[in-house]
Amino acid sequence: MAKDTRWYFNMVTGEPEQGPKSPIEQRMGPYKSREDALDAWRIFQDRETLWKEQDRQWNLDWDRPHKA
Repeated sequence: MAKDTRWYFNMVTGEPEQGPKSPIEQRMGPYKSREDALDAWRIFQDRETLWKEQDRQWNLDWDRPHKA
């Protein structure tokens, strides 16, 4: 069997790694390159920040009295 040389991102260490070295629940991927793995983590963080802000806004709106 051929060695897996694709890239993964370890969410615990915050580092990309070549080949599936860490447990599956700790990694994202596979990606074609080290840069793609790093970009995936950046995109994940950006989206998570956006979603948290959207949730915060939604919760604020939910708590406000609405006009009928």
